[in-house]
Amino acid sequence: MRINKFLAECGVASRRNCDKLISEGLVTINGVVCGLGAEVDENSDVVAVDGKRINTVKKYSYYMMNKPKGYVCTVKDDKDRKTVMDLLPLSVGRLFPIGRLDYDSEGLLLFTNDGDLCNRLLHPSNEIPKTYLVKIEGYLEDTALDKLRKGVVIDGVKTKKCTIRIVDETKTHTKYHVTVTEGRNREIRKMFLTQGKEVKFLKRIKIGDLGLGSLNRGDVRKLTNEEVEYLKNV
Repeated sequence: MRINKFLAECGVASRRNCDKLISEGLVTINGVVCGLGAEVDENSDVVAVDGKRINTVKKYSYYMMNKPKGYVCTVKDDKDRKTVMDLLPLSVGRLFPIGRLDYDSEGLLLFTNDGDLCNRLLHPSNEIPKTYLVKIEGYLEDTALDKLRKGVVIDGVKTKKCTIRIVDETKTHTKYHVTVTEGRNREIRKMFLTQGKEVKFLKRIKIGDLGLGSLNRGDVRKLTNEEVEYLKNV
C-alpha cells in the first residue's frame, strides 16, 4: 500500500496533508525516512510520524461541526492561530477535517479518520456540490449573476458552472445561496470580486444534501449511520 494512503487510513490526515508530512521528512518506515512513492506492508512494517508510531484504525468515526469564524482548518497552525481541532471534544479521538473553510468563513465542516471517504469527498472528479450562504453589500445586476453562473476566470483558470439564487434582499444588502462543485481556495470570495463585490459573510450550509440542521455555531455532533452511508454514495 502507498504510504500516503496508509497514513490517511490510519487517521493521520488527508492524503494531501500526508504527502506534505512525507515531503518534510517526518515519516519513517522501519526507522528509515521514506519518500512520496514508498510502499508499506501494513501487517509488518513499523510506520512513525515525527517519531510517533502509527497504528491502524480499528473503527472509523464521522463528525460534523458548525465552524465559527476565527479558526483555521488545520491540525496545527504555524502562526499559532486557533484551529478547529480546539473545538473537538477529546473523546472523539484522532480525527482530521475533510476539506477547508477559510479563517473568516463558517459553517458545515466534516471530520473523520476514514481516509478513503475523505479522498472521495475531496476528489475533483466527483464534483460533489457544496452550498453556501453569501452576503454582499448592495446587489448584483442580472448580467453579473449570469457571468458568475457560467464561470469566471480567477487565478488564470475559469470556474465551473454554478447555481446562484437570491434568498434575501434589503436596501443595504443581498443574500444568495451559491452552489459550486469545485474546492478551490477562497473560490466564492474571488468569484464575487470579479464583479466588484466583496463577500461580507460566507457560511457553508450543505454538502450534497447533508445540511447543518439546528447545530449551533461551534458545536459538534456525530453523524448518523444514514448520513455516513449517504456520504459514501453521494
